[in-house]
Amino acid sequence: MELTGKWRKAMPYMAMVFLQFGFAGLFLISVASLRQGMSHYVLVVYRNAVAAVVMAPFALWFERKTRPKMTLSVFFKIMALGLLEPVLDQNFFYMGAKNTSASFSSALTNILPAVTFVNAIILRMERISIKERRSQAKIVGTLVTVGGAMLMILFKGPVINFPWTKNANYNVADNSGQNSGHWLMGIFMILLSCFCWSAFFILQSYTLRNYPAELSLTTLICAMGVAQSGAIALVMERDMKAWLIGFDMRLFTAVYSGIMCSGVAYYVQGMVIKERGPVFVTAFSPLCMIIVTILGSFILSEVVTLGRVIGAIIIVVGLYALIWGKNKDHANQVDQDDNFEKHKSFELPFSTTNVNKTSNLEHI
Repeated sequence: MELTGKWRKAMPYMAMVFLQFGFAGLFLISVASLRQGMSHYVLVVYRNAVAAVVMAPFALWFERKTRPKMTLSVFFKIMALGLLEPVLDQNFFYMGAKNTSASFSSALTNILPAVTFVNAIILRMERISIKERRSQAKIVGTLVTVGGAMLMILFKGPVINFPWTKNANYNVADNSGQNSGHWLMGIFMILLSCFCWSAFFILQSYTLRNYPAELSLTTLICAMGVAQSGAIALVMERDMKAWLIGFDMRLFTAVYSGIMCSGVAYYVQGMVIKERGPVFVTAFSPLCMIIVTILGSFILSEVVTLGRVIGAIIIVVGLYALIWGKNKDHANQVDQDDNFEKHKSFELPFSTTNVNKTSNLEHI
């Protein structure tokens, strides 16, 4: 029983670490495909189409008896989720990554937990008490995270050479950053992407309360994303050659991002959000940044500067102050729930209540 309890506690962490490795692959292969000329509008359509096709059979089979009825309110929420993440977030992110680099975009997206935390406070999903240490940690962590992001944007510094990049041609490797106008536009696109992604997490947590079917919700979000992004892509990409892909990097990017970063990611994130909340989900992005920075310099010959490294380290410090506060919140909530269950069982000793709630993460 003790081992089972430890396993259940570790599952959210393991799931999020697994997702960060998947997202690291997305950063690398998407930047490579976009630099080869693939349209990000078309990539978003194919990505969500693959995700919807792959996830639909699982949703139809595993949730055929537990799927709640569709209501008009839930349908509008799914439309909004499809607009926020498959359409806005993904297009903004791809534009930002194309104009900057895989390592820079992965590092800058680490402000996502801070953005999510601020939005959660505004929507009263997070409780703040200045006198409590855990609330102080969350506030300080958010400010430090934003400061690290600003340092990354404003200060580059000298280039850091890895053993495998000493003979690299940086004029070719980092040509995306030579045009300062494109670079600033890329930063702005990534920031917009983080805001839309944060709003998606929060709305997803609200939607799961009324529609607690993670597989079905994932499939519907991706299908709605295909319809909405497809309409935009038809307007923006009128040349039919942009829609043609063969057995190359572009096809691999669409399939990988669709299965791993849309289908699997939405499902796993939804389950973790139900247990730990949206801020916890977004607090693991520093691991993705480390993976992308190392592999990006090795595979894509991307430049890593001192300013980016210092800013990334500051962001990580702020993130872990934030996640420390979130862990304290979770532990306090668990204690309150346990006390409530004990009190309830004392008052109603003959009631048949299921105290041992099984985690959805055990079904991964």
